[in-house]
Amino acid sequence: MILLVIDTQKGITDERLYAFEKFKNNIKLLISEARKHKVEIVYVRHDDGPGTGFSVGDEEFEIYEEFAPAENERVFDKAVNSAFHNSTGLTDYLAEKGERQIMIVGLQTDFCIDATIKSGFEHGYEIFVPEYANSTFDNDYMKKDVCYHYYNDFIWPQRYVQCISMAEAVDRFGKCAIS
Repeated sequence: MILLVIDTQKGITDERLYAFEKFKNNIKLLISEARKHKVEIVYVRHDDGPGTGFSVGDEEFEIYEEFAPAENERVFDKAVNSAFHNSTGLTDYLAEKGERQIMIVGLQTDFCIDATIKSGFEHGYEIFVPEYANSTFDNDYMKKDVCYHYYNDFIWPQRYVQCISMAEAVDRFGKCAIS
């Protein structure tokens, strides 16, 4: 199993997010538990391109300091919503490792998390989504709380992923250490 941390970048990881404190604390716990149980953590950053303020070299592009990768942890960059798009190299990396189980956390529920989940499903990955470990903002069509629950409670479960409790997520890391 790997923990895939998507787009938790400085420019969008803040109090505007739905259930921000719970989201932040859950991701910090998952990163800590993954490291403790020697579960690989892979980060993905979204690059909107030069001049956008959200690209390589921009402060907003960097990973949120409370989730910062360790020196030995991989970081992939993408310019599309799905972390599994061929342009990222992530699917090749996972194939080389023979990895099929992925726990997905990060931002934003209705954009890159949803696209990555559906693409991952199409690639045949077994995907786990812990509660309150993804989030989003209000948009012109949906409030952030409605959006979170729409995907986590209605669209994804039993179709694309296993939506699990934090206790189950942490327990899965422990089981990885045993095998």
